Amino acid sequence: MKKRALISVSNKTGIVDFARKLVKLDFEIISTGGTYKKLQENGIPVTRISDITGFPEIMNGRVKTLHPAIHGGILADKNNPEHLEALREQNIHTIDLVVVNLYPFRKTIAKPDVTESEAIEQIDIGGPTMVRAAAKNFDSITIVVDQNDYEMILRKLEEKGEIGLEVRRNLAKKAFQHTAEYDSYISQYFSEICKEEIPSNISISLPLQQILRYGENPHQKAAYYDEKSLTTQLHGKELSFNNFQDIDAALKLIYDFKKNPTIAILKHCNPCGIGTADNLKEAYKKAFATDTQSPFGGIVISNRILDIDAALEINKIFTEMIIAPEFPREVLEKLTKKKNRRLITYDQNALKSLINSYNIRTCMNGLLLQKEDIAQDKETNWQIVTERQPGKREMEKLRFAWKTVHHLKSNAIAICREDRTIGLGMGQPSRIDATDIALSKAKKFGLCVKDCALGSDAFFPFRDSIDSIAKEGISCVIQPGGSVRDDEVIQACNEHGITMIFTGIRHFRH
Repeated sequence: MKKRALISVSNKTGIVDFARKLVKLDFEIISTGGTYKKLQENGIPVTRISDITGFPEIMNGRVKTLHPAIHGGILADKNNPEHLEALREQNIHTIDLVVVNLYPFRKTIAKPDVTESEAIEQIDIGGPTMVRAAAKNFDSITIVVDQNDYEMILRKLEEKGEIGLEVRRNLAKKAFQHTAEYDSYISQYFSEICKEEIPSNISISLPLQQILRYGENPHQKAAYYDEKSLTTQLHGKELSFNNFQDIDAALKLIYDFKKNPTIAILKHCNPCGIGTADNLKEAYKKAFATDTQSPFGGIVISNRILDIDAALEINKIFTEMIIAPEFPREVLEKLTKKKNRRLITYDQNALKSLINSYNIRTCMNGLLLQKEDIAQDKETNWQIVTERQPGKREMEKLRFAWKTVHHLKSNAIAICREDRTIGLGMGQPSRIDATDIALSKAKKFGLCVKDCALGSDAFFPFRDSIDSIAKEGISCVIQPGGSVRDDEVIQACNEHGITMIFTGIRHFRH
C-alpha cells in the first residue's frame, strides 16, 4: 500500500517541487482547495480530500478536513492493534505525512485598513487541528509546517525510506510552536479589538534568532528571540546579551532626539554623553566632552546617516559598537578596519513601534508588564511653580535636560545646556548622591555648570539638593513634583532665584 501525504498549505513556496519528488518516492498525495488546484495545474497526481471523505467542502472552505476519514488516518497509533482494527472497520487509510501551514493571519492584521471580518476569516480552524493531531501522533506520523524542512525530509526519505523517530519528535515540537505562535497573534488581536489596556492574559511566542555566547556573565546561558529585529548588523563580532540591552537603550534614547543631528554615547545602558549640533562631528564632540573617560569601549548612536567627518572623530578611540540609520561606503571602509567593532543599522521609521509596545520582565516565577515609557510627556501639562519665569534659552536647556534624565537609571540627575549634557548622576540610592555625582563629573572634566538646567527623574524630597546646586550657579530646574515638601523646594528655588518647572510625570528607570 502506498504511503499517503496530506498537503494543505497557505504558503505554497516550494510545494510543487516537494510534492513532485514525493510522488517519485511512491507517495499518494491528497489535498484541499487552493493547494489541490496548484498541484494539479503543475501535472502532479493528486486526490481531492472531498473524494476521500465523501463530503464536499462547505461554508466557503470553513469545513473541509474536519472528518473521521482524515483525522482517523492522522491520529491512528500504528503500534496499537485496536487503532488499526478501527481503521479497517471504517475503511480509513493511514496518513503518513502531513504538510500544513496556516492562513496568513498576522500578515492580514498588519494591513492598516483591515476590517474585523477580514481578520476573522483568516483564523484557520482545520489547519491547526491537523497540525496538532499529527504532532500529537509523532510516533506514527511526520508533521511538516516549515518549507525550509522540505529538503531535509526528502533527503531522509531517499536515504532511509522513512523519517526517524528523533526527527519526527523535533518536527512535532516545531509544529506545536507554530500553532502556539499563531494563537498568540489571534489572542493579541482580540485584546486590541476588545480595547484591553492591559492584556488579561499574555501569550508570547517568538522564534529563536540567535544563541548568544553567554548572558550578562560568562557562566550564564543566553539567547535572543524576535520576529523581526529593528536592527541589522553589518560588521563585527556576534552581538552579546549585554550588546542587545545596550542597543535597546540606545534606540529608545535616540527616538527622543529628532530635530537636529544628535549623537549619544552609552555605557551599560546609561548615557555618558549626548550632544546636538548642526553636524554629527560637532554633536559627537559635545557628547564626548561630557565624560572623556567612560566612552572607551562604549556604544555610539546617531540619529542621522553617519558621515565621514563624524566617523573619523569617533574612530579616534575604540568604540565597541556604532549604531546609525546608514553607513555610506567610505565610512564602512574606514570603520570596518577594526574587526571587533560592531556596526549596526536601524530603521528609523520602525522606531515608532516602540511607543505602544510593552516592557516585559521576569519577576520571581511570573512576569511584570508595563507600557514603554516613551513619548508620554506633553509640554502643555508643564507648570512653572516659581516666582521667576524661565527665559527662551532656559526653556531649551530644560527640554534637553528632561529628555536626557528620562534615559538615566534612577535616582537620576542630568545637568545640561540646550545642546549637550554637562554632568550626569545616575543609579544612586538618594537624589542628593545623584546630584553630587553629576556636579563632580562636570568638574572632573572641566565643564562649567553655571547657568545650566538640571533635570530630575522624580521629585526632590528635601530642599538640600536645591541648596547644593544654587552654590554652583545652576539657574533652572525641571522635575515631576509631587513631594509632600514641594512647598519647601519651591521656596528654596525662590530664595536662590532659580526657576523651576513641574512636569507632572515621573521617569523612574529601575
